[in-house]
Amino acid sequence: MLEEFDVSNLSLLDLFNMEVKAQVVVLNDCLLALETKPDPQKELAALMRAAHCIKGAARIVQIEPAVNVAHVMEDCFVAAQEGKVILTADRIDVLLQGVDMLLHIAERVTANPNLQILEDVGIQSLVSAIANILTPEATSTEIHPLITTAQLEENQQTILVSPPPLNISTSSEELGITPNRAVRMSTENLNRLMGLAGESLVEANSLEPFANSLLKLRSNQGELSNLLTKLQELLGNYHLDRQIKENLSAADQKAKECYQMISDRQNEIEVFSQRSANLAHRLYQEIIATRMCSFADGGQGFPRMVRDLARQLGKRVKLEIVGKSTLVDRDILERLEAPLTHILRNAIDHGIEPPQERLAVGKPEEGIIRIEVTHRAGMLFINVSDDGRGINIEFLRQAVITKQLTNPEMAAQLTEIELMEFLFLPGFSTTETVTEISGRGVGLDIAHSTVREVGGTLRAVSVLGRGMSFYLQLPLTLSVIRTLLVEIAGEPYAFGLARIEQVVMLSKSNIAVSENRPFFLMNNQPVELILASQVLELPSPVVNIESLSVIVISDRLNRYGLVVDRFLGECSLVIRPLDPRLGKVANISAAALMDNGSPVLIVDVEDLVRSIAKVFSSGQLSQVNQSAHQAVTKVYKRVLVVDDSITVREMERKLLENNGYKAEVAVNGIDGWNAIRSGDYDLVVTDIDMPRMNGFELTSQIKTHAKLKQIPVIIVSYKDREEDRLQGLEAGADYYLTKSSFHDDTLLKAVIDLIGEA
Repeated sequence: MLEEFDVSNLSLLDLFNMEVKAQVVVLNDCLLALETKPDPQKELAALMRAAHCIKGAARIVQIEPAVNVAHVMEDCFVAAQEGKVILTADRIDVLLQGVDMLLHIAERVTANPNLQILEDVGIQSLVSAIANILTPEATSTEIHPLITTAQLEENQQTILVSPPPLNISTSSEELGITPNRAVRMSTENLNRLMGLAGESLVEANSLEPFANSLLKLRSNQGELSNLLTKLQELLGNYHLDRQIKENLSAADQKAKECYQMISDRQNEIEVFSQRSANLAHRLYQEIIATRMCSFADGGQGFPRMVRDLARQLGKRVKLEIVGKSTLVDRDILERLEAPLTHILRNAIDHGIEPPQERLAVGKPEEGIIRIEVTHRAGMLFINVSDDGRGINIEFLRQAVITKQLTNPEMAAQLTEIELMEFLFLPGFSTTETVTEISGRGVGLDIAHSTVREVGGTLRAVSVLGRGMSFYLQLPLTLSVIRTLLVEIAGEPYAFGLARIEQVVMLSKSNIAVSENRPFFLMNNQPVELILASQVLELPSPVVNIESLSVIVISDRLNRYGLVVDRFLGECSLVIRPLDPRLGKVANISAAALMDNGSPVLIVDVEDLVRSIAKVFSSGQLSQVNQSAHQAVTKVYKRVLVVDDSITVREMERKLLENNGYKAEVAVNGIDGWNAIRSGDYDLVVTDIDMPRMNGFELTSQIKTHAKLKQIPVIIVSYKDREEDRLQGLEAGADYYLTKSSFHDDTLLKAVIDLIGEA
């Protein structure tokens, strides 16, 4: 839907600005088409008409510089139509500069109606440069850009006050703009309408249960009428008082009338319910449509930008846009302009090779950048790809190491997908050359951040020598969000589908615990688990010991599995902003109404991931499969191994598990102390020398705690001095062993002595 105004309320300068903007789109598109079409007669005719319209509009509002620029451009297009001149790329550069000048003049005079732009040397030079195109003997070297819009801004002295009075009686039709009466609406009003439309849809849906209740009432009334009829038939063989018979007959008749009346009302309410639901749905869709526009409306400047930048770099690049008519939310399209611009600039500067290099590797001289826009599964998908050189993954891996973003050992294990994520980090760049166009490592970071802000995702895929692709997945609109409804602590919550990586029904057998952190493997990568109720500070649910409902969410660095009570299904919700007086509500972004009219909170996934990280760093982690552990304590005895050496930890854990015990590990004394307080262990095996809290302190903490002092503790250490053994026993340890006990049955015998066999 085009955004239109009631033009009768606009000034002539406003109308002139609208006219120039509309015709500039035609001028840009057709001038770019001249470079690719062998017989551009249609484009030349459109160019001539556009320049003529601007000239006429500028003459009406008495802006002579615009009249002169548009007039000389019109002459060029007429000459090209007649075959007198050929518009080469250099000449098109000059004409495009004329287009920019016309747009700049229109914006300047509209911004301040009391000012008027007069001819200056720069504008006269531009007019002369365009006029030189009409001179057959003029060479391409004589035709070059003489002024930029930036230079015009510096020439503020050429703008004088008190323009001559305009002819106010001039109608808008003289500017070539057809009046189309419409109202101008603010975003706030439109958002309120969206909310009311959503509520009307909910209310219309609430009529259906009422119609169903009438249907049940009609059925009951029918049964009552049948019973009265049968009763009348049974009593017909008896001699009853005449008054009784009349009353019985009247009751039967009244029951039949009630049944018929209920049937009629039920049919009427059913029709009314269907019509109301249909009307509310149409209203809802129409209001959504007012926020939508075609992708082409927001991408009008991309072809020109690609063409100018490619010529600046001495490259030949063709931009293809597939799905120009795809509808996109205006707010999303406005925010996408910067990310797509950064991606296109990177593709031209880093991706597309110079013509000689492309020919050398067997590619056509002209590179291709392709933008595909589609709707799929209720989401907007944008794919920006080029056929350039791509990225060398090993070179990228080395760049990650060079910038000290990870160590060489970790970098060697990173997958291609993980390495590509580094491209979106602030300040990360794979080129050593910084130019005005790119190289600072800012563009892709901005693109990634902007896409995340609107609830979307961005990922990159590269094939060396064949090109690079960026995949953007976004919601269709910011007003309506497609969500997954879940239940947490008995209340519904909504997660935007675009922010969910995967939904999993996880069997308890697939849950492992490492360093007191439960996790499961997804695509051979560990995903740590946490209860949603713990993050949101809600009452803990009764966990199903057979399977867990898990939502996998992530940010750029971390991935977590969020355990919810159960999945309720997918649902489209109209977003209702929270009352500003509440401020920023932790982990919540907005609210909505479900189909049954019940309110539901929409989760802020970015904020939630940060909250999860805080819970993990605090060490106060609830076991997601705690009830499962409780169910098997009759079979397994749980032992906590606390040691800062991973080798020792794993050796002790395997020794215990091989002998039937359930062993979990902690990496230091504090981690072990937190695990003991939040878990249920039969035995603790600890080292002495550990950071943050040593084994003596940990043992003392356990033995002085009212609820934990009954847990036996075994200290296993390399220290075999008598004073160390005595200090451990004084702290409360039940056994003090040296680590040489791994090689015999000493440790295992001590475990059996304290808690029995597994």
